Amino acid sequence: METLIASLDDAPIIDKDGYEYLVHPISNGVPMLDPALLREVVVELMQTAELDVDKIVTPEAMGIHLSTALSLQTDIPLVVIRKRAYGLDGEVSLHQQTGYSESEMYINDVEAGDRVLVVDDLLSTGGTLAAICASLSDIGAEIADVVVVLRKVGPSALDDTEFEVTSLLDITVEDGEVLVH
Repeated sequence: METLIASLDDAPIIDKDGYEYLVHPISNGVPMLDPALLREVVVELMQTAELDVDKIVTPEAMGIHLSTALSLQTDIPLVVIRKRAYGLDGEVSLHQQTGYSESEMYINDVEAGDRVLVVDDLLSTGGTLAAICASLSDIGAEIADVVVVLRKVGPSALDDTEFEVTSLLDITVEDGEVLVH
């Protein structure tokens, strides 16, 4: 995890209405994502996540590059939870709210009995992952594991749920700096 940890030292922190927002290649796609960083993260995901699953599920947008690379390495099909409806049979709508935004998202191609791995880039407020996990459970999918690359330490919308999240790194953002725990 040396490359990931080193990349956090250079990550800009911007203020979004009093919220210290980490700008990082894994979670934002900017600055440029070095293939060595992506490779390191995907290898670590493969060693950490429960891979005895039917599908990898990830939210649009920043989980896509991680989950695509993981899918290519494991031959596990990938489902992207989209930010717009397609009106396909079985499409499930969910409402997600974070510390700085809220929106509708749409799940396709997950059915009752599917065993899924949920992968995302960053757990901050937990609003997105809490809504996704609740909706997957409502569908009847079995959530085998939820793994994020980075988890901001602190209260999360997942705290009072049955869903446990594994992170590759736990961080805090304080006074414009990223601290790794």
